[in-house]
Amino acid sequence: MAGLKADEGMTVAAAASKAEAPDTHLIAAAGQPRRIFELVNASVEAAGFEIVRVRFGLHDGRTLQIMAERPDGTITVADCEELSRLLSALLDVEDPIPGEYNLEISSPGIDRALTRPKDFARWAGFEAKLELSEPIDGRKRFRGILHGFEDGEVLIEHEIEGFAEPQVIGLPFRLVGEAKLVMNDDLINESLKRQDRKGPTDGE
Repeated sequence: MAGLKADEGMTVAAAASKAEAPDTHLIAAAGQPRRIFELVNASVEAAGFEIVRVRFGLHDGRTLQIMAERPDGTITVADCEELSRLLSALLDVEDPIPGEYNLEISSPGIDRALTRPKDFARWAGFEAKLELSEPIDGRKRFRGILHGFEDGEVLIEHEIEGFAEPQVIGLPFRLVGEAKLVMNDDLINESLKRQDRKGPTDGE
C-alpha cells in the first residue's frame, strides 16, 4: 500500500508540474515556429531577453521573424543587433531550417501582439482585438478595453445584451488564437511616455 501511495504522489506531482508550465501557444505556433522557439528560448533568456513571438514564412516565404524585448518591455537597435548575432550563430550550428532563409529580429512595435499573460496585464486600460480559436456563444472576435489577466482568462470589455454599458468578461487564454493592441492616439501617447521613462526603444 505504501508503494501505491508513493506512486500516486509522484503522479499528482507530475500532473501539477505539467499544469504549471507556461502556455506559449501565442508565442510560437505548432510546427517550425515551435521548434525554433524551443531551440533558442533558453539562450535568449540567458542573454537577458524574452521572446514575444516567432513566425516563419513571412514576406517571401523564407523569413524567420523573432520578436523580442527585455523583461521591462524595452529593446534598442543595439539589442536587436546583439540578438541577431547570437541567434545567427546558434541557428547556423543547429541548422533547423533547410535551405536559405532570412532572419529578422524585431521589437513588438506600438500596436504589438499580445502573447503572454503579462502582456494583457501590462496593457490593461488600452483597446485590443482578440480572435479565438473556438467560438464562445457563437462569437470568435472581440474588441474592447483590456482589464488585465486573472485565473487563466483575459479580461476585456464587451457589450452584452441587456446592459447599457459594456461589461468585463473573461476569455480563456488557451482559446485565444490571436491578440494585439489597437493603434490609436492613447496608445501612441502611452508608448512614448513609457519610452521616455525607460529610454529609447525601436519600433517594429
